Amino acid sequence: MIYTQTLGGRTYQFQDLKTLMARATPERSGDQLAGLAAESAEERVAAQLCLADLPLTTFLEEPLIPYEEDEVTRLILDTHDRAAFAPISSFTVGAFREWLLSYTTDSEVLTALAPGITPEMAAAVSKIMRNQDLIAVSRKCRVVTRFRTTIGLPGRFSSRIQPNHPADDPRGIAASILDGLLHGCGDAVIGINPATDSPQAVMALLELIDGLRQRYAIPIQSSLLAHVTTQIAAIERGAPVDLVFQSIAGTEAANRSFGVNLALLREARAAALSLRRGTIGDNVMYFETGQGSALSANAHHDVDQQTCEARAYAVARHFEPLLVNTVVGFIGPEYLYDGKQITRAALEDLFCGRLMGVPMGCDACYTNHAEADQNDIDNLLVLLGVAGCAYIMGVPGADDVMLNYQSTSYHDVRFVQTTLGLRPAPEFESWLIDMGIIEPDGRLASREQPRLLQAVAQLAAGCA
Repeated sequence: MIYTQTLGGRTYQFQDLKTLMARATPERSGDQLAGLAAESAEERVAAQLCLADLPLTTFLEEPLIPYEEDEVTRLILDTHDRAAFAPISSFTVGAFREWLLSYTTDSEVLTALAPGITPEMAAAVSKIMRNQDLIAVSRKCRVVTRFRTTIGLPGRFSSRIQPNHPADDPRGIAASILDGLLHGCGDAVIGINPATDSPQAVMALLELIDGLRQRYAIPIQSSLLAHVTTQIAAIERGAPVDLVFQSIAGTEAANRSFGVNLALLREARAAALSLRRGTIGDNVMYFETGQGSALSANAHHDVDQQTCEARAYAVARHFEPLLVNTVVGFIGPEYLYDGKQITRAALEDLFCGRLMGVPMGCDACYTNHAEADQNDIDNLLVLLGVAGCAYIMGVPGADDVMLNYQSTSYHDVRFVQTTLGLRPAPEFESWLIDMGIIEPDGRLASREQPRLLQAVAQLAAGCA
């Protein structure tokens, strides 16, 4: 179907729905690289006006990627909750925006709505929203998950300790973990990107974390960010796997480029659930995503990168994860050129994920060849905290020495919490207070923490 819009005496034509969606997307380098972006600001506004008048039901009737060609499309349509969608089924995209921003549309209403929202609906409404709108609606969404800690409660802001090491040196990793704990970080997950993707390497690092967890009764969960098949093999060998990790994307072809499909993810989730390691919940999956991943694999089907990203959240939602995060600036300036585009993408991703009922965090990051710096990330951190982001990364010095990109530090986690009056997950917060790491009012304790500092020496000696 051809969509048309007249603006400024000129009539713009968009040959199909995915073209309309792409032209309506705020400017970003990835869509320009793919030849999908609007050719002018006026064309973008024309597409946004046309999109605003589009009924939401159009996205159920006109799949952007054919049902027969893509298992993610089949998942989206086959699992769509018509009953949850019913209250907004008569809306246009523009009316949906106004309804989302209404004061009477509260957290309870949005929670009930989430199963009825397809990723294309979420992406479409985000394209006609200001950053302020995205923040306002994201803040109203409530998505709570549990394993050993509770993630996503109001007034809480969690963090992943990311203690990567270029040689998987257990001493370096142990020091980074303990540094993070002493800053009150780690309640989302202790997640290591291993330099070596083998069951043996995965098992060794998981046993290191699990030994620390058990010795000091820390309410945390761990994850090794190896390929999902490696993690399944580690489970079969008896490894203490808490969360199964996998990078995912929004098309079947893009997921194939990662070496996964929906059947493999189901197998991995079943394997993790069989271990019964969660103490307060059974959300056992951890997914990472990022705008541009489908395009970089030439698996985007001429769909704009932000809509492809939102489709990844349908995959994540299906597997009831504890954590999902958009690694927003990791792929590089070819996809998100500068700090402005990175900030916009992060807010879009957070909005779309939370609207769909996904427990969204964000790796607020950039590569060294992007037109961005740490001041851009400082600004984004405040916006994410206000918008209700579930968690961010805690990387030693904000500089990942293994993956070679810039992220956020333990100090950044503390900054967001203290500035905005947010606290860690309740189970982890109680442990931090008991260990003397933080005061009951949330401040880092000024006195020494001899019990945990002793673990540094013991672990270093054990790893030598």
